[in-house]
Amino acid sequence: MNQDAGLPALVFDGDCSFCTSSAEKAEKWFQLSRVEPWQFANLEELGLSPQQCEAALQWVGVNGIVESGHLAVAAAMQYRGSAWGVLGRVLRWPVITLLGGVAYRWIAKNRHRLPGGTPACAMKKVD
Repeated sequence: MNQDAGLPALVFDGDCSFCTSSAEKAEKWFQLSRVEPWQFANLEELGLSPQQCEAALQWVGVNGIVESGHLAVAAAMQYRGSAWGVLGRVLRWPVITLLGGVAYRWIAKNRHRLPGGTPACAMKKVD
């Protein structure tokens, strides 16, 4: 991976308005400098595939380690630090991460029904 890749990066589904508004909030709350839709990101540079990005939110840390779904959220929180960082660490606790994974999958599956969601937000079948 290119060390000048502008990491860390939070990569989301730009075709989904719910995901876009959520990513904009994360950018502001966690003070992230690189938040972009996967459809316009240089996935090869980030070490991501379209299949990964269609399946879940992606975080590529400064070390190049990729985390997906609720763990991507936890990593972004930890990157921010302070109280967000503490919450990000809590999200990794075994029981909490289990619940976080269930909650993330439910939100992802139903994002087209959530505030700001549109039919375009419905999950696409990943091959």
